[in-house]
Amino acid sequence: MSSDHPTADSGPLVPSRAVVPRRRRFWFLVRDVLVIVVIAIVVSLVIKTFLVRSFYIPSGSMEQTLHVKDRILVDELTPRFTGYERGDVVVFRDPGGWLAVDTSASRPSALVQVGDWLLSLVGITASDSDEHLIKRIIGLPGDHVVCCNALGQITVNDTPIDETSYLNLATGQSAPQPVPFDVTVPAASLWVLGDNRDHSRDSRYNVEQPSRGFVPLDNVVGRAFLITWPLNRFGTIDGHHDVFAGVPAAAPASAAQ
Repeated sequence: MSSDHPTADSGPLVPSRAVVPRRRRFWFLVRDVLVIVVIAIVVSLVIKTFLVRSFYIPSGSMEQTLHVKDRILVDELTPRFTGYERGDVVVFRDPGGWLAVDTSASRPSALVQVGDWLLSLVGITASDSDEHLIKRIIGLPGDHVVCCNALGQITVNDTPIDETSYLNLATGQSAPQPVPFDVTVPAASLWVLGDNRDHSRDSRYNVEQPSRGFVPLDNVVGRAFLITWPLNRFGTIDGHHDVFAGVPAAAPASAAQ
C-alpha cells in the first residue's frame, strides 16, 4: 500500500572503511610506516650518538676476556661524566697505522654482515667496526708505565701489577713474553694493551706510528661493558680494577706533559 507522505531521511551516507578506495588505504599505510621509521631512526641515532653502541670482535687479541665473533655493547655516556679507569676495556678508532699490521682478523659470514648492515641503519650495530680496536687501559694520562720487572710484571708509577687474573697465558707461563718499554702517558691519552698479550698488536707495537703508541681520548668511543652474543657468553665485562688498586695517582707534573 503506497503512502502520500515521504519516508524519513536517514541523513547523508558516510562511506565505510570497506569502500574507501584501495589506493587511498595504501597511501595511509605508507604514511604511517614512514612516520614510524623516521621516529625509530631519530631515536636510534640519539642512542648511538650518546648512549650505547654494539661492536663485533674480529680477532683474538683480547682472549680470554673476549672471543672472536663475540658481540659487545659499549657505554658512550657514563665515561663522559666519570672518566676512565685503569683496567677499563675500551673501544677506540684507529689512531693511525694500528690496523694495517693486523692480518689475523676474522670476517663474519655474509648473512651476519647483511644483518649488521640492516641494524646499522637504525644505529644498533656499528657499520664501521673494522675501523676500531678494543684493548684494556693500563696507563692513564701522566702515568709512568714500564715493562718489565724481574718477575715479568709491568709497573705503573713504580708499582708492579699482577695481571694473571685476566691475561691469556699458556700452560706453565707465568708472564707474557717481555716487550720492553718505558713511557709516560701524555695528557688526554691512554696506554692500552691486549689481554692476549703475546698476540696483540697494541701500544707496544705502535710506538713508531704518529700516535707513538698512545690512544688520544678523542678517539675513544666508550667502555665495553656487556657481551650480548653468543647467548652462552652473555654477561658483563670485568674491568679487574682491583689489580690497579695499589697504583698511586700520577704526579701532577707528569700529567701535564
